[in-house]
Amino acid sequence: MEEIIVITGRLTWSGLVVLLMVAPVAEGLGVNWGTQATHQLPPKTVVQMLKDNGISKVKLFDAASSTMTALSGSGIEVMVAIPNDQLASLTDYSAAQKWVQHNVSRYNFNGGVSIKYVSVGNEPFLSSYNGSFLNVTLPALQNIQNALNEAKLGDTIKATVPLNADVYNSPESNPVPSAGRFRSDISTLMTQIVEFLAQNGCPFTVNIYPFLSLYGNDNFPFNYAFFDGATPVLDNGIQYTNVFDANFDTLVSALKAAGHGDMTIIVGEVGWPTDGDKNANVGNAYRFYNGLLPRLGANMGTPLRPGYIEVYLFGLIDEDIKSVAPGNFERHWGIFRYDGQPKFALDLSGKGQNKLLIGAQNVQYLPTQWCVFNPNAKDLSKLGENINYACTFSDCTALGYGSSCNGLSANDNVSYAFNMYYQVQNHNPLSCNFQGLAMLSTQNLSQGMCSFIIQIASSPLPLPLPSLIGFAILTSLGLLLL
Repeated sequence: MEEIIVITGRLTWSGLVVLLMVAPVAEGLGVNWGTQATHQLPPKTVVQMLKDNGISKVKLFDAASSTMTALSGSGIEVMVAIPNDQLASLTDYSAAQKWVQHNVSRYNFNGGVSIKYVSVGNEPFLSSYNGSFLNVTLPALQNIQNALNEAKLGDTIKATVPLNADVYNSPESNPVPSAGRFRSDISTLMTQIVEFLAQNGCPFTVNIYPFLSLYGNDNFPFNYAFFDGATPVLDNGIQYTNVFDANFDTLVSALKAAGHGDMTIIVGEVGWPTDGDKNANVGNAYRFYNGLLPRLGANMGTPLRPGYIEVYLFGLIDEDIKSVAPGNFERHWGIFRYDGQPKFALDLSGKGQNKLLIGAQNVQYLPTQWCVFNPNAKDLSKLGENINYACTFSDCTALGYGSSCNGLSANDNVSYAFNMYYQVQNHNPLSCNFQGLAMLSTQNLSQGMCSFIIQIASSPLPLPLPSLIGFAILTSLGLLLL
């Protein structure tokens, strides 16, 4: 394996002179830009980062005006999105018309936003949603595409529904890709959606996560999650050596069974997290991307769909307030850190010439100081509840089993929790007290892959109350000490 260049500490990129031309990116390659973070980089900074790295396609999870304004005139192709909680309202056609007018039509001018797709919901048929969106997704999809057609935008802008791969039989439960079929409980609905997509020339969008094949399943063949070294699985003479190809072709078979085997498929999300689980680390992410990207660069495709595939990496930047209900890794999918600096070397062209991507420029940080455990504290009786409080209002997922900070000493473990809260609170002096258990320090306790961060200087977003979200995090980390 090539040497892995890893960034773990704080970087300052102001004054950096980029001498090299922007590297080419594999045809069809885009990224997901999520914004569930307490401290966000300015949208213009992120757009410049995309341009600096030659990334010409981006998939959003909303249509926020600040993001859209920053993308105006950039030439970057955009998939705007409608969150799941808005789907019900869009079963009213007049509401869909207004949504299209406000979020698509008003940016459709020379020098505006190059919108290509509208994402109607995001994985709305996950079993964890208990059917909440089963009755509203198709009507919303129909109304949005019809509103696009009415606005004379439908020829160039297509609606789609990014779906999790669990809408069809997965390779884990299905013996071979050729037997792929849509899930029995939603088979009729999926067929209706596919029919509507086909009628309007819209693509089918699927999110494929080989990492999740490993997560919580120690019996899954480890190498099969990557693109090298796996024992092939045979299917009618076709050899499948990785779960990505098998999963994709399972969908191809499901579409064929539904009468649309030639439908365009977009991979809306694919990637590998770098923290929050024993298999979520830089080494595995590096291995995964160094298998995926050359395949995309060569337009290799899959056995049933050789050639070009449009693929969006998930994701661009780490998001420290994403829900951890699926797992603690959810906050660590970015190929860039929270501050827009690259985690490891990549070659987005797929040519294998790995180098650090160009990070966000002119990032401003809070002062170089940390909130740490006070070793002279006398009364430790309230230590547990203060750790709980700190982790409820900040991100302690790196402390979990198998994660980057799992090996800290007891005192450093406390310091990590206190510091994460202190950074989220923009260094508010009152946020580094914890009933006398904390103190300020100028000593960086980062070690190995475990980073004691200094947060970027931006206004934090309102945080959720210390409810089930925080306590679920603490329980999963084994830190609930009350």
